[in-house]
Amino acid sequence: MLFHLAHYLYAMHDRFPALSVLRVVSYITVRTAAASLTAFAVGLFLGPWFIRRLRDFQIGQVDRADTPDSHKAKAGTPTMGGVLIIACVVIPTLLWSDLRSVYVWIAVFSMLAFGAVGFADDYIKVKRHDHHGLSERYKLISQTVIALAIGGVLLVLASRHPALYSTRVVFPFFKNWIPDLGVLYALFALVVLIGSTNSVNFTDGLDGLAISVFAVSAAAFTVLAYVNGNRVLANYLGLLPFAPAEEAGQLTIFCGALVGASLGFLWWNAHPADVFMGDVGSLALGGALGTVAILLKQELLLPIVGGVFVIEGLSVVIQRGSYKLRGGKRVFKMAPIHHHFELIGWKEPKIITRFFIVAILCAVLALITLKLR
Repeated sequence: MLFHLAHYLYAMHDRFPALSVLRVVSYITVRTAAASLTAFAVGLFLGPWFIRRLRDFQIGQVDRADTPDSHKAKAGTPTMGGVLIIACVVIPTLLWSDLRSVYVWIAVFSMLAFGAVGFADDYIKVKRHDHHGLSERYKLISQTVIALAIGGVLLVLASRHPALYSTRVVFPFFKNWIPDLGVLYALFALVVLIGSTNSVNFTDGLDGLAISVFAVSAAAFTVLAYVNGNRVLANYLGLLPFAPAEEAGQLTIFCGALVGASLGFLWWNAHPADVFMGDVGSLALGGALGTVAILLKQELLLPIVGGVFVIEGLSVVIQRGSYKLRGGKRVFKMAPIHHHFELIGWKEPKIITRFFIVAILCAVLALITLKLR
């Protein structure tokens, strides 16, 4: 909105020379920084009010029997803070991005839709005063419907507007291996989105863990979006034919808002946490990250960028598979794997810091692959 207002006012700079300063708003870098700072400011200043409202409505974390004993003291801590995160992302995105961009609307829709599933899950938990929300079946069905809807939209774009989107898949490290999945791309997008949303959800188990790791991943995709949006860099790295520069550039602003919102929420979610994001936050963030990867044609780079999320998700799959196939035997003391480290004696701040370091290394490795191609 502010972008369009500034663009309108700048058009009158011939009559009002002072308005020429508004030209800076046309730069992606300026608007990305503005979106990030706006998101952080909204989270920082609305945080105390929002947390008080959660306490007033008695929306607190429910004690779970399947978590370490050290988590018992966290029962009652305000949850569903993901509503604040979503607001911190959507508001700056609408203010600073070009609202004519279809990529922006797809990313916003994905975040809101997956966030709605998480909201329903959290609401049921709070209503029942136990940790049982939506059943895994209904949650998976809801996520599948949303993912297929996004995949369907992308198929329509690819068929009717080939310049806007492609159903090809770009493989990291391989410059010339770019298969076209055609209609099967919708199923591929489904796998990416389901994996992304649930992996972020599994990681949300310690104060500040999921949001700090997510901030690193969002920062990496901010760089990727900027590179895709810069014609010179995108052409040099062989990215232009698959993600149009104009559309990819607008995702830079969305990703910048994700980074700012993450830092703003981390201010209140850092150990010891004043508020938890809940499923409304983790599913929304996972959906947003997966959608950005899909739109930028970096689907296969997502597991590298979000290496910590992949490890957390795999630990749950391995644990459940081992329990069913090996007669109740477990690989880890507890899954997701951050709980395993708790039970072997690592303190919560140490786990969070070490996972954060791993997240940075994964993000750097992912960015290096662009040149290796």
